[in-house]
Amino acid sequence: MYLDFQYRGVRCREQTALPDTPGNRRTVEALAKRIDRELLKGTFDYAALFPDSPRAKAGIGEDAANDHVTPTFSEFTELWVAESTPRWRAHYGRAIRDTLDRIILPVLGPKPLASIDRGDLLGFQAELAKRPGRGGQAISAKRINKLMSLVKAILNEGCDRHGLTSPARSLKTLKQKRSDVMPFSMAEVELLIGRVREDYRPYLTVRLLTGLRTGEVDGLQWQDIDFAAGIIRVERTHSRNGDGGTKNEGSRREVPMVPQVRAALEQQRKGAITACPWVFHSPHGNPIDAVNFANRVWYPLLRHLGLRKRPPYQMRHTAATLMLAAGENPEWVASILGHSTTEMLFRVYSRFIPNLTRSDGRAFAGLVNGHFGAAAAEATSTPGTPGADILCALQSLTPGQLSTLLALAKKAS
Repeated sequence: MYLDFQYRGVRCREQTALPDTPGNRRTVEALAKRIDRELLKGTFDYAALFPDSPRAKAGIGEDAANDHVTPTFSEFTELWVAESTPRWRAHYGRAIRDTLDRIILPVLGPKPLASIDRGDLLGFQAELAKRPGRGGQAISAKRINKLMSLVKAILNEGCDRHGLTSPARSLKTLKQKRSDVMPFSMAEVELLIGRVREDYRPYLTVRLLTGLRTGEVDGLQWQDIDFAAGIIRVERTHSRNGDGGTKNEGSRREVPMVPQVRAALEQQRKGAITACPWVFHSPHGNPIDAVNFANRVWYPLLRHLGLRKRPPYQMRHTAATLMLAAGENPEWVASILGHSTTEMLFRVYSRFIPNLTRSDGRAFAGLVNGHFGAAAAEATSTPGTPGADILCALQSLTPGQLSTLLALAKKAS
């Protein structure tokens, strides 16, 4: 077994002469952890730990690191951005550029790629955790992970091109708090639409009953509304970073109008500003500003109605739960929301939807009876005994039949 680590920008391998046994593996792992701690603290003494190593005798240090000249993190970042820009939407590229210039490059930019180690990354991550987030609170783990993922992408690519082992690959993400899903009930939806100020009533109606994302509804143009076909075409988005395309290709879709949504859009069209392409706009003909809407309309409305505070994005969750609770096909709901699969629907929304799945065993009994004969189960069940038909049906199965049944149940789920 041998140890493989980076020291002062140089990849080092030191043989232990120990055979690979469970006991020796534990010994070497303990030594590796010791090296990691000392590297992190800056107390690592190569010669003291490996006195017979050729590297120690040669005096590994800055001169050895200089043998492998690499660009600085900032220099490689400029190349990485130039190569990546064609793949990005314009507003995403501007957001990345702003994040790099304000947060990442001032700290990591001057360092050569070969000199950046795990300790540098952990230190930068710790500094991020001290930054204030929204509302004066600490920056969230989700935000830190997003920033670190950007650092990792650049560093991994740079190290790969220059024959280095990237220290970012061993860095774990922080545990994130699960996003809260707080949909409104149908009664609350009616209350919100009925009590919001009149000029925002169509806007809330469309958001609560279609499940469009914030950028999608703010980016709607009249050319996207097909009253003849009764559909809304989701083709673009709008945010403070400007206009852009949809989140991904699967997000381009057609959303049918329920009667309330059609009426809301027809009402909005009556007050449309001539030559203004936007469906929802300010009095001056500009697109809705999401932050302005949240602070001046949305949160005051929730306070006025005595409803629990939650971000406007919960209107999308509301539409999803209402569609599923009404019995719509999950695959259809996923397509309306712009999801490629139904996985997120069941993971996020199932607990909010009564009767989406049964929990009393009757569905399972129906599956048993349907495949192996309802008559036999009915003949042996005891009337009036809760669950007796289920128990009898199961007891009548052979091991082979039970195995087949479980496979069918798994496939059905």
